[in-house]
Parts: sequence; structure tokens; C-alpha cells
Amino acid sequence: MRIVNRSGRLSVVVDAGRVVDVAAASEGRFGPEPQAAYERWAEFVDWAAGDLSSADHVDLDLDLDTLDAPAPRPSQVFAVGLNYREHAEEAGLDLPEIPVVFTKFPSSINGPAGVIDLPKGSVDFEVELVAVVGCEAAGVTAEDAWAHIAGLTVGQDLSERELQLAGPAPQQFSMGKSYRGFGPIGPVLVTPDEFADPDDIEISCALNGVEVQRTRTRDMIFSIPRIVEFLSSVATLRPGDVIFTGTPSGTGWSRDPKLLIGPDDELVTSAEGIGRMRHTFRQA
Repeated sequence: MRIVNRSGRLSVVVDAGRVVDVAAASEGRFGPEPQAAYERWAEFVDWAAGDLSSADHVDLDLDLDTLDAPAPRPSQVFAVGLNYREHAEEAGLDLPEIPVVFTKFPSSINGPAGVIDLPKGSVDFEVELVAVVGCEAAGVTAEDAWAHIAGLTVGQDLSERELQLAGPAPQQFSMGKSYRGFGPIGPVLVTPDEFADPDDIEISCALNGVEVQRTRTRDMIFSIPRIVEFLSSVATLRPGDVIFTGTPSGTGWSRDPKLLIGPDDELVTSAEGIGRMRHTFRQA
């Protein structure tokens, strides 16, 4: 199943060009608000698996500006650092023995297109596969982890490096990565069963038409099931929570000379089987 947030209304994609408005098709059984669907995810999936051919269909507007984040108001946003070997090496850091976890504040979540304000400093790109939690997870094993994931989308862990790295360790990771709009996700949420292997998805991004990052998620140090196991051993993951799973090598801050995002730049972020996001930037 593929779901989208169309101008604040939850919709199911039924084919490449059409969607069904959930509130209308379910005759009010489910409301229009996308975030609310995760609270009843199993029930919603059962309903969506039925025959929607007789429901009123709406042409899918391929203009990304009509789409918003598929999980627009998560209660918690987790992120994993140094989750690809080559990225740890380019950062000059040892490989982690357990997931390196920080948070992005929920107010950073943004949709798959639009203009993002640049704060003062050095803003960098980080393409990531993003998992959205579908049911409460506490003390979950890696073997059971996928049963707790509603679906996958693609995201950018945008980072202002000067604030992120300010001060003594552990520095300001969460602050430097939580400016307004610094957590765009989308354009759709795809359930794990739609992928041949949800642990092996290609992700990439391009800055001003030049590819800067590309990898397959099979190269993660810690897979999504292992991340869920680790997170849920400490925190209770709630329906609709968002997990950024780490970025590959190629980040702009690690290059010589550095490659940073500037005003009027265009960043296109893609994931196999999910789609692409497109953002431009302006000076705040």
C-alpha cells in the first residue's frame, strides 16, 4: 500500500495516476488527518486491503507542492548517526558498536517539496531512508521489528554543521538538525510488503543536478530491525513516530573543499520504490 498526504488529507494511491480520499471512501470510519491513521494502523490496513475500485477516485496531482509529509506530526523523531561504514570513515570516526542515536525535534518535519529557509552557518545535506512506526513498540526483538513498522519513506536530515559541532562533546546534534523545515520526508509512505527486500533500497540525492550521494540500505551497519530493537529497549516507540536511519558517504561538510547548500540551490532526494522530493533554499 502507498499513502499520501494530499493538502492535509489522507489518501491511498490505487494506481500510478489515481488516489482515493480515505475519509470519503470509508464514509467517516477514518478521518482525513494523516497522523491519526497510525493510531489505528492495523484496522486501517485491513480496510485499505479491500476493494476500493468502486470508491470515488481523484486524479493524483503529480505536483509535489500539493503533498505534505506522510507523518506530519510525530510525537517523537529519532535519528541514527554513522550508520554507513564509509560515512564514519569520511568523518574520521570509529565504527560504532551500538547505534548512535540523537533526535530531531518534531517541529523540523517538513513536506516533500517547497522552499526551506537557510539559517546562518553551514547547511549540509544527508539523504536517509525513513521508517514510520505503525504500532507501539517496547522491548521488541529485531526478528519482530518489521511487524511494528507502518512503512518507509525518504527524508533529508538537513544539518547546520557549525551549531551541530559547537562546544564540547556531545555537542549540539539535535539543535543543529532541528531548524524549521530541516526534516523533510515524503512523497509517499510505502508499506514494507511492497518492496522485494525492505532492507535493500537504493537512496540518492543531487544538488543542482549533480549527484552527491548514492547507496543501498543493505550497506547499513545497523539494519532497521536492529535499530528498532535498540530504540525500543529504552524508549517506547509510538504509532506515527519517525526514525531517520542514517546517511551514506558524500556529505558536503566532509569534502575538500566543502560543498554546502546556498540560496537558490535545488536539492532532489530519491528512494527506489518511493519517489523523489524536491526543495529549494533561501536565506532566512
